[in-house]
Formats: sequence, C-alpha cells, structure tokens
Amino acid sequence: MAGEVLVDALPYIDLGYDDPGVREAAIAMVEEECRRYRPTKNYLEHLPALNTAAFETVLMTTEFERIQNRLPMEPLSMKRYELPPPPAGKMSEVSSWCESVDNSMAQLEHQAVRAMNLDLMMEYGCEMWKSYLEVLTAMQAKAQARLEAIKKEIQDVNWKRKSKQTQGGEKLRSLEAQWVMLVSKNYEIEQACAKLEERIYQKKNQMLAHDKK
Repeated sequence: MAGEVLVDALPYIDLGYDDPGVREAAIAMVEEECRRYRPTKNYLEHLPALNTAAFETVLMTTEFERIQNRLPMEPLSMKRYELPPPPAGKMSEVSSWCESVDNSMAQLEHQAVRAMNLDLMMEYGCEMWKSYLEVLTAMQAKAQARLEAIKKEIQDVNWKRKSKQTQGGEKLRSLEAQWVMLVSKNYEIEQACAKLEERIYQKKNQMLAHDKK
C-alpha cells in the first residue's frame, strides 16, 4: 500500500553495525538520498505568511531603520533633569517663571517617587525576590517532572521496540534454523536421487551390454 514503510532492519538484533566503514557507508547513503530528493509539496502552504514585524513597536522599527542605515545613536537627552531659568527675553514674565517652577516641582516629585520606590524595595524587595524564586522553583520542578515523564515515555517505547525485536529475532533465528535444516535435507535428497540415477544408469548399461551378448 502507498505510504507503507518496509522495515528490514532490527537494530537490537542485527550485528555488524560497529564494523569499520559501516557508519561511513550509511552516512554516504543518506547524503546521496538528500542530494536526489526534491520536495514536490510545500508543507507550510496551509499556514499564513510569516510576519516578522508583528511584535515590533514604533521605537523598535525606528531603531532597526537607524541600524540598517548605519546612523549613529542619538545621545541620551538630559533635558528632563535640567532646571533652566526663563529665557533672557522673558525674565520679567510671570508665566515663564511659573513654567520653570512647575518643571522643578515635577522633577522633585519624580525624585520623591524614586526615593519611595527605593524605600519599598528595601522593605519588601527581599520578600518579593523570594516569592519570585519560589515561582521559578515551581516552574523548574514542573518542567523537570515533564522531562522525566517524557524520558519514561521514550524508555517505554524503546523497551517495547526492543521486546518486539527480540521476539522477532528469536522467530527469525528459528525460521533460519528450519530453513538451514530443510536446505540440508533437500541437498541430502538431491544427493540420494543423484546416486539412484547413477545406479539406474549403470543398471541400464549393464542390461544393454548383457542383451548384446
């Protein structure tokens, strides 16, 4: 039937795989088949076209374009940390001073939030880190358990394969012994038949010689 594969090797039973040149010959056969094989079907045609930019943000796209164009990276802007006074032409305007004061207050609030985050990290950071490590440990244990389960499945498959091949090997050896015995018997029968034919031929010759006398 189409699609069936004829397995004509029993690795757990067959001998000679470790002989010199066997591995090289097998690799050469595989390479030769790879050179002759030409795929006739696109096995990915049922999948949508690959979109490599699906997870790119605007910032990533801009950065990739900069790298592609070999442009230098813009230096880090420190403007947000500056506290400039109003321009020289607007020193007398209250609105300009208000903008500068608002800027300074925003930066002070930002620094206050950073200090608060540092205090929170000092107080709760160790516990949060321990909790994070517990999650990682649980994930590792789950992955390890899955790995062991997969290894067991592989071991079970290999054991079943070895068991079947061992049973098949015993049957093959029994059939081979029967074949050798039958071939030997056939040879003995052929030899006996040849001897009988020779004796019959001799008897016929003797009878013909006797009749002539």
